[in-house]
Amino acid sequence: MRLGRALLLVSAILAAASSARAETTLKGAIEQGSLVIGRTEPGAKVALDGKALPVSAGGLFAIGFDRDHGPRATLAVTAPGGKTETMELVVAPRDWNIQRIEGIAPALVTPPPEAMARIRREIALKAASRPVDTDEEWFAGTFIWPAKGTISGVFGSQRVYNGQPKNPHYGVDVAAPTGAAIVAPADGIVRLAEPDMYFEGGLVFIDHGQGVISMMMHMSRIDVKQGEHVRQGQPIGAVGKTGRATGPHLHWGMVWRDARVDPSLLVKGVAARGAVPGTAVGGD
Repeated sequence: MRLGRALLLVSAILAAASSARAETTLKGAIEQGSLVIGRTEPGAKVALDGKALPVSAGGLFAIGFDRDHGPRATLAVTAPGGKTETMELVVAPRDWNIQRIEGIAPALVTPPPEAMARIRREIALKAASRPVDTDEEWFAGTFIWPAKGTISGVFGSQRVYNGQPKNPHYGVDVAAPTGAAIVAPADGIVRLAEPDMYFEGGLVFIDHGQGVISMMMHMSRIDVKQGEHVRQGQPIGAVGKTGRATGPHLHWGMVWRDARVDPSLLVKGVAARGAVPGTAVGGD
């Protein structure tokens, strides 16, 4: 299966380099939950499935494939001279861990009615804190683990409580003691720093450019403020169990625009399939 996905990636790169006059290359596995980094000729225009994407002055752009993305996508590249070439991308599926649990008290599954007004306000706040087209290239570098610990939850898993499917797990959980350091996984700008969200508890958004945003949740302490530029490895707060968490851990989620992507696939030294439960991460 890994070889097949690798061949898909190589095929996409060769197709881009040979057919598109803008000499487009793609870095990253083309599969559900992945973030792919593109490079094209400066001044070229890029669109995915008909939607224009930002391209940096150096020709870099990002593409994210959601957990449930369909099997195909179309990438169009228009060279500065005006000629447009298209690439048909085959998006490989991934296998997700689905757990079915019965006999759970409803109060532990669904928020109480009195919390709904607060939840709606916080949804609006989070949406307003996610700019789409920040013209930076920080997303294109190598990421590091934002905390040291053991992987206790993986991207894409899903639980079905009492026969009712809940939202998939859109991130990676790193189990660590309350107070353990959390650092920036890559350079970026802090877009949100809220200590008490209903679901997430202490929550920080770090904007890495072009709609790629890291989301750090359940933090016991936040050491950065909105608008601050942080560097990779800079402390931004501490692990906790705030919000809807049953134990101390860091939930690291990531989005590209409206697509939820797997941040573990971006960290150097992690297997191509991402982290698995029980894996120790963040060590020296």
